[in-house]
Amino acid sequence: MRSVQELSSALGLGPDDVTPAGRSVGKVAVSSVRERIGRGRRGKLILVTGMTPTRHGEGKTVTTIGLADGLARRGRASVACLRQPSLGPVFGIKGGATGGGRATVEPSDEINFGFTGDIHAVASSHNLLAALADNHLYHGNALGLDPARLLWNRSMDMEDRALRHITVGDGVPRQPPHPSSFAITAASEVMAILALARDYADLKRRLERVLVGYAADGRPIRAGDLGAAGAMGALLRHALEPNLVQTAEGTPALVHAGPFGNLAHGTCSRLAIELGLATSDYAVVEAGFATELGAEKFVDIVTPAIGVDVDAAVLVVTQRGLRAQGGADDATSASPAPAALARGLENLDQHLANLRSLGLAATVALNRFPGDSAEEAAVVREHCRPLEVDVVESRGFEEGAAGCEELARAVERAASLGHHSRPLYPAGTPLRRQVEVVATQLYGADGADETPEAVGQRGQLEQIGEATGPVCLAKTPLSLSDDPRRLGRPRGYRVTVRRYARSAGAGFTVAYLGAVETMPGLPSRPASDGIDLLPDGTVTGVR
Repeated sequence: MRSVQELSSALGLGPDDVTPAGRSVGKVAVSSVRERIGRGRRGKLILVTGMTPTRHGEGKTVTTIGLADGLARRGRASVACLRQPSLGPVFGIKGGATGGGRATVEPSDEINFGFTGDIHAVASSHNLLAALADNHLYHGNALGLDPARLLWNRSMDMEDRALRHITVGDGVPRQPPHPSSFAITAASEVMAILALARDYADLKRRLERVLVGYAADGRPIRAGDLGAAGAMGALLRHALEPNLVQTAEGTPALVHAGPFGNLAHGTCSRLAIELGLATSDYAVVEAGFATELGAEKFVDIVTPAIGVDVDAAVLVVTQRGLRAQGGADDATSASPAPAALARGLENLDQHLANLRSLGLAATVALNRFPGDSAEEAAVVREHCRPLEVDVVESRGFEEGAAGCEELARAVERAASLGHHSRPLYPAGTPLRRQVEVVATQLYGADGADETPEAVGQRGQLEQIGEATGPVCLAKTPLSLSDDPRRLGRPRGYRVTVRRYARSAGAGFTVAYLGAVETMPGLPSRPASDGIDLLPDGTVTGVR
């Protein structure tokens, strides 16, 4: 692997800009990032998104890494920009988040298992605020915080459904018992704030705005009212610095921040993206889940915050995913099933339409899996031909950069067309209308309804001036709709907003559709079953 010094030089960074955190990991100083950004944007922004995934994922991370390597192989300066892995999915269903085969970011074990401590810092900052809120109640509650309306919960970077609903303060003198919960750290608003903060001053301003709860008279109580923002920010001081690593083929990669793709905006930090654009020809950014989640939020939440546009999109598609959307079960979707694949193409159609709605020129990356057939690949190409969409087989897993060179050429062509992303709705659109626009245009729904609880929460947010967008819709990633059982391209349905939650520091409002948990649970056979530590200290079994 290349040293930190070599990676830094590849991005035009000097020894004073990057602090080594190991031989091949570096922390880029925030001041250095801002200085490079101040020189202006150099590169094009490529967004990697996907079709509706199976529970196993369709390989967006592999494709992102492979594309960055493919561009580098063509002599282009490129950077892969990825989220940091959360320990919950690493030990749960999805496994590690550093790619696979010959398309990985390295050192993969360190990145998957805690990395530079950023996620730990987010959890510590989150839990400090929780402790300060309960401590305020214990010491007289001068702000009049209503324990029954305390919104801020606890956080940990692990999947543990037993902690979804807890009671705190039980048996503590002068401490009123009240309900609380744990959220996985990637779902914490602090993680979203870290990913969207421009610099240290912006980080602190955002932390001050965090909505902790309400007083009995309806007044909002914020982290700034509790005097928490400074200490919370101090815990995040080094976490705000982007992490510089590399792909297995030596292409620079920025792996930084890890907000969830449905509960938050699902992309790496703005600082990583801006640094990538300032120092390379192509910044390749992965967005969580499919177009109606990750791509929508990237265009409606992230790019307006940064002030940039996307130049081209890559839609990751798999034969397995198409078969699954066509009705094949988990076992049979791994083998050729032409009829199911043909039915699943309507899902691909919706995602291509979504990217057009977002103003993006798309290239379909047909990610190669064992068991794929040449005949079914030909069906996908023929289907996309009248749509004037390039379909390129991506073989990054098997062949690394060489297997993504054709994809790189296609992306360069798409990025040269002059298309630019555009938000679905203008700033200032009412919150209720934002939900309607996303649900009807990108999900294919006939409209959106609200439960009485959601109506009340929206009214409360309106009273304090926080019923504003952009909206961040949280729903199942396994369907275009809010029901994971609806496959393909659902029609003739409405979505339901079950509740609203304001992420005031992050600057968006989360609308929960369907049964979405902020604390996932482990499956019957977690991925941790296959992970082991060998006598020489080698970790095995991270998939």
